[in-house]
Amino acid sequence: MSGQKKGGEDGRAPGGGGYSKRGKPRPGTGGHRRDKLEGKGPTPPARMRPGHPAQRAAARAAAAAEGRPGQRGNGRSGAGRARSDAPGENTAPRGSGEGPEMVAGRNSVVESLRAGIPAMALYVAGRAQEDERVAESVQLAAEAGIAVLEAGLAELDRLTGGAIHQGVALRVRPYEYAHPEDLAARTGPVPPLIVALDGVTDPRNLGAVARSAAAFGATGIVVPARRAAGVTAGAWKASAGALARLPVAQAVNLTRAIEGYKKAGFFVAGLDAAGTTGVRDMSIADGPMVLVVGSEGRGLSRVVAGACDMLVSIPMASGNESLNAGIAASIALYEIAGVRARQG
Repeated sequence: MSGQKKGGEDGRAPGGGGYSKRGKPRPGTGGHRRDKLEGKGPTPPARMRPGHPAQRAAARAAAAAEGRPGQRGNGRSGAGRARSDAPGENTAPRGSGEGPEMVAGRNSVVESLRAGIPAMALYVAGRAQEDERVAESVQLAAEAGIAVLEAGLAELDRLTGGAIHQGVALRVRPYEYAHPEDLAARTGPVPPLIVALDGVTDPRNLGAVARSAAAFGATGIVVPARRAAGVTAGAWKASAGALARLPVAQAVNLTRAIEGYKKAGFFVAGLDAAGTTGVRDMSIADGPMVLVVGSEGRGLSRVVAGACDMLVSIPMASGNESLNAGIAASIALYEIAGVRARQG
């Protein structure tokens, strides 16, 4: 017999250790991809383990918490019967928004909590609490009665959809939208004033409009249900808390919602650069009124502009300048408040 050992040079059976089934040496990694050899970290708590009874119970509790806003709004879930903007037309049902939003990142989370954004839970990785911004977030959440949960990095990756979370994320509660008819039914010492946004897609503009609308006594804001900014964490921050005091309604069709307001006795003024009436010359501002604001680039859409009783403009030194929706709405609302004060 020859001096060759069975199965390989070290006497191990083919396929064992560093050899393939045919007895050939397996290729090494050359020191690369060492990350594949790292452990998965500490074992997550039971409520974070998929399939664990504690995890299923936590998921059921979270689902029940998300369902409460809609139930408080009308005694039934957000899938209840829709009401109409105009005869035969439906709008989005009253209740919660599309779902909870995740705010990720240390700065974003602490700023959201400082702004008083209604949230459901704060998720924090163990070591992240050493950062002063995360420590402040935990303190603010605890003071606001928001649940603070420990989560692993893998769980935060899943919750935030792979966003850069820096070990902390905030689950924002879904916003409970009003119905357009609710805004028309609101009464007070002054005639109702509704702000309608047409084609405004930046949530920060929505928040800025809400801040000005609350400051100048508006009744509420109505936005389209599709292709428009909704009440997100960005809108909450820009509103500086005004969204907690001013209702926002969603309409499936903004034009039909405007027609519904006109039938209810509202006069509708569209803010447009092509308007022939100056915003400070609106003598109709002392009655029930809807102010329609378009996007910065496109302005009012053709159908929405056609539904307005009047197009008004903001006089400017240069006709080539344009204002974003938040600033334009602020100026118009200020002028409307001035007209009402002079005629009141």
